[in-house]
Amino acid sequence: MGRLFHSTSSTSAIMQQTSLPESSLRSLDAQQRYIQGMELLVTVVQELSLARNLETITEIVRKTARKLTQADGATFVLKDGDFCYYVDEDAISPLWKGQRFPQSICIGGWCMRSRQPVVIPDVEGDERIPIAAYRPTFIKSLAMVPIRTQNPIGAIGNYWAKPHVATPEEVRLLQALADTTSVALENVQVYTELEQRVRDRTHELQAANQELEAFAYTLSHDLRSPLTILSGYSSVLQMRYAQQLDNQGKDYLAQIQKAVTRINLQIEGMLLLHHVKRADISCQTVDLSSMAREIIANLQAGDPARCVEVAIADSLIAQGDSVLLRVVLENLLSNAWKYSAKTPHTRIEFGYIENSAAFYIQDNGAGFDMNHADKLFQPFQRLHDRQQFSGNGIGLASVARIIERHSGRIWAEAAPDRGATFFFTLSMANG
Repeated sequence: MGRLFHSTSSTSAIMQQTSLPESSLRSLDAQQRYIQGMELLVTVVQELSLARNLETITEIVRKTARKLTQADGATFVLKDGDFCYYVDEDAISPLWKGQRFPQSICIGGWCMRSRQPVVIPDVEGDERIPIAAYRPTFIKSLAMVPIRTQNPIGAIGNYWAKPHVATPEEVRLLQALADTTSVALENVQVYTELEQRVRDRTHELQAANQELEAFAYTLSHDLRSPLTILSGYSSVLQMRYAQQLDNQGKDYLAQIQKAVTRINLQIEGMLLLHHVKRADISCQTVDLSSMAREIIANLQAGDPARCVEVAIADSLIAQGDSVLLRVVLENLLSNAWKYSAKTPHTRIEFGYIENSAAFYIQDNGAGFDMNHADKLFQPFQRLHDRQQFSGNGIGLASVARIIERHSGRIWAEAAPDRGATFFFTLSMANG
């Protein structure tokens, strides 16, 4: 960092070459040291702003404190309950690094309790000094400033091996360092708390993921196995003993089979939702127009008797995961197809709105009441009676999760018996 202060010899040389009084030259030298000290503090402020732990702060502070005043020793003290903890030091010989003293008997404690700097030219003649602790050391004079004057959390001390009266400029430099140190310590506390929160959150997420994996395994194996047995036995009953059952018995059997089918569909939906939340996103350019036409062709092939007017805009291109985006279009287009089944002249449209940068899929079917729109993308929530329109209440929840994972959003506008329009945003491909 280079030399911080003029040497005594350089000052003497100036005195020999000028007619200024010695006191004036000393004043100039003190001002120059103060300016250089402030320049050093600018660098130190930057270093302390980057500190992320107490060890880094103490290393910066102990070295800087000594340089600022050309002291023979510097110490960094922190408040530890009713004690002063001498965290670190930079001195010509050992002092009290790592030791703790009651605040009531050490000058660091006095400085923190009084919330003001203290200058002691002679440690032998000050009743605040526990002289028995100082006699084995080199210390003859000292200056100490509190770290944070309001509710101090520590102190910074400078020591001299020869009698020295710390100047107001030296005290101001030390106090500026202490004030900067206070901010750095508070930042470290904030970073430490944030890191702990991140660790806690990560642990919670790991635990939640383990629970989800266990849940998915239960769905895939433990629940499906008895359902498979139930479905198999009901099929055997249907084939072998149908003639022995009356109409009510046959109806009971049919209800069992429907229930098994419905539960299996719900399990598949929950597994899909689980997959959507955890699947890796493989971003690529996706031709949504072409994908939509394929889906509509499959829907038409499965219901050839229906006559549906379909309008799909050309060149609807987006960036995203092609597999997951197909799930989005299959759900939205299948819903449009399903909920417009009772409309005499069905029309389904897929397009893009430039001013809102949103894709949309619109139908003129059953629609829904917007007062219940908050339930639309929640798992197992249905806005229509199952007897009117089949479904497991998972599709739109999966769509919403996929759109969220593509950093987009989805919403809907509708009215009963006047159709529905679903809007969603995705990152558009360049060009």
